[in-house]
Amino acid sequence: MFKKSFFVFLFLIGNLHPGFAQKTVKQDESCYLCKNGEHKSESPYKYGFKKELPFLITSAGFISAGLIIKYTDNTNPFTIDQLSLLNRNTVNSFDRRATYNWNVSAQNASDIMMVGIAFLPALFLTNHHTRSDIWPILVMGLEVASITYGATASTKFAVDRTRPYVYNTDLSIEQRTDKISRSSFFSGHTSFTAAFSFFFAKVISDYHPNMRTGIKIGVWVFAAGFPAGVASLRVIGGKHFRTDVIAGYAIGALTGWLIPQLHKKKQEGYSLSVYPSYQDGVSGIGLTLKF
Repeated sequence: MFKKSFFVFLFLIGNLHPGFAQKTVKQDESCYLCKNGEHKSESPYKYGFKKELPFLITSAGFISAGLIIKYTDNTNPFTIDQLSLLNRNTVNSFDRRATYNWNVSAQNASDIMMVGIAFLPALFLTNHHTRSDIWPILVMGLEVASITYGATASTKFAVDRTRPYVYNTDLSIEQRTDKISRSSFFSGHTSFTAAFSFFFAKVISDYHPNMRTGIKIGVWVFAAGFPAGVASLRVIGGKHFRTDVIAGYAIGALTGWLIPQLHKKKQEGYSLSVYPSYQDGVSGIGLTLKF
């Protein structure tokens, strides 16, 4: 489902007609998001091919690393004999409760919420300030999605953490030995929803520094609360441990906030690079940000 949501976002980028994006309201008209209807800022970001190049390279690097690690991973599900040796008491006490969880409704709800979040950037079309820059904003969204996807996929298949439901003896052998039974860390549902909700809140706030206080609080409460809800559902559903969703939340939120922040004007003097990493027999990717 994480991959499906990522490609839903790509589909939206490909099908948003540029002519529609250019039907903007005059910049001197009142803004319903700003205090007293007065908008006090032009575009907060600096765009251009030279500006985007390091981000596009980084995005491509993360996706490539994620796909390579995923499709070259040789980890197999547990055998029946191996399942008999598993003991939930070996799981740390903070995470152990999840090994008893299994709730299909919670799993389905988290799937729907993750796919739904891919449509969130379309809300930028509802405001004439963000609508006028819709294509550069969507490029930033693509960078957020790519980096989040690559980081999540790479980590999942590099760590090979056993999912909590594998310890649950109330489930069938088929359920406990499915193909994703050893890709628990970290939660892709949580990282993706956190990335997009924080990306949305960051961009809409940057475009409206004079935003009404109540609206700004509501935007950031949504940004923080939506992925937290998804994280809870993943734990309740038995798909992830608490530490899985905490890590996914942190990575996604950081990515969703950082990409727009690095695009802001007066942010010169930094460099962003991505590189392959291999340490202690584990392959992965590294990200360097220099100020």
